[in-house]
Amino acid sequence: MKVFSIIRVNTMLLAIIAVTMFLPAGTALFYGETDIFLSFLIPAIVAIVVGVSFFFIGRNKRFRLSSRGGFITVATSWLSASLLGSLPFVISGCIPSFTDAFFESVSGYTTTGATILSDVESLPRAINLWRAQMHWLGGMGIVALTVALLPLFGVGGFQLIKAETTGPEKGKITPKITETAKILWFIYFGFTVVQTVLLMIAGMDFIDALIHTFSTLGTGGFSSRNSSVGHYNSAAIDWICTIFMILSGVNFSLYYKLFQGKFKEIKENTEFKAYLVILVVASLLITFSIKPLYGSFFNALRYASFQASTIMTTTGFSTADYTQWPAFAQSIIFFLMFVGGCSGSTGGSVKVIRWVILGRQMKNEMKRLLHPHGVFGIQLNKRPGRKDVVLNVAGFFYIYFILVFITSLVASLSNADVITSFTTGLSLVGNIGPGFGGIGPIYNYSFYAPWAKWWFSFAMIAGRLEFYTMIVMFMPSFWKK
Repeated sequence: MKVFSIIRVNTMLLAIIAVTMFLPAGTALFYGETDIFLSFLIPAIVAIVVGVSFFFIGRNKRFRLSSRGGFITVATSWLSASLLGSLPFVISGCIPSFTDAFFESVSGYTTTGATILSDVESLPRAINLWRAQMHWLGGMGIVALTVALLPLFGVGGFQLIKAETTGPEKGKITPKITETAKILWFIYFGFTVVQTVLLMIAGMDFIDALIHTFSTLGTGGFSSRNSSVGHYNSAAIDWICTIFMILSGVNFSLYYKLFQGKFKEIKENTEFKAYLVILVVASLLITFSIKPLYGSFFNALRYASFQASTIMTTTGFSTADYTQWPAFAQSIIFFLMFVGGCSGSTGGSVKVIRWVILGRQMKNEMKRLLHPHGVFGIQLNKRPGRKDVVLNVAGFFYIYFILVFITSLVASLSNADVITSFTTGLSLVGNIGPGFGGIGPIYNYSFYAPWAKWWFSFAMIAGRLEFYTMIVMFMPSFWKK
């Protein structure tokens, strides 16, 4: 029954993703890309038929997923979704190598934005739309989408969300997890409509606006242009993307509180305040550093704030080659790769809240040197934090940097230099996309060996699910009753 439940959730998830494939399929028909149409239609129909079959087979059975079942379901769901997402690339011939297609698909769903493609402008529009659409689906969470649309998990639904959402503390903004998922997706969809309209007003056509909106809100970074957002050379487009990247890096539960009029809770949110301070300070420091290159303060601010936002929120867009900027500006961008967005956002990397918790614990340790018998706690949002949250963060940091170092070593075995290897590890585990050296904003990941890309795919999924969901399954104790 447990195995059937996991298979059932997976097949229904794939059926939901398959339904979304009709958007790029319709785009292919509209633009006369008839050979691409079947690349979406065939896998979509197969996935829908299988998913619907399993839905009706188990429709009269109620089941609950344990924590272990939730971990297995979420991990297998992301793997199977990545497999389905790679099929249009292979069938269409746009990415004939299955290894490369799977890597591109994983990069899409995990919102990493690391690509093996050097000329995306030569791709059919439907394929570019699908690449960005995977960002949009993976940004809020493909399992969260399933829970929102299929209210049949009962208590198990929370186990699924808990295994997929980001941050050291998991919670619900409403008593029912299904309602929570629906509210978050409703907010997400609202942002999608607004940004798409604004980008069209700024000069993009509908498909390009949709592609860049999907990539922005999913904090992924896939673009339909070889030079990314910089292709448009538009201050309006740059600022629209900057603002929505910043919004996407915020915990989405705060938007629900905003709609409820709970302004005090937003004002007192520790992570949100730290997030804004880091972004503003980083943007200003970069601005003053690159001002001689761009003439005016406001022009420099435009490029600095865009690049600070795209790296910190792990989006991965580019409007300039920051590797040509002064060393001081490059250093700040490098440090932002370690920060990330807020917990509960679509951003990746470490997350701001973990740095806040670590900083406050460091302050407590200094106090303990002066007052050995004192009792010191951590306050978050002007309330006492859980006592075990520091241990949770410490464990996360250990796993995070171990995986970064291993991924860096794998990259170096594929003949990448030290800077390229280390930022490859940082970029893939943190779901950032671009880095420095051979994976800078004007390069891609195509030069890596096929075997390395399989490890990279694992690292991206593990990073997106914040490690425990993937790594816990490699522990023998996990499989013991």
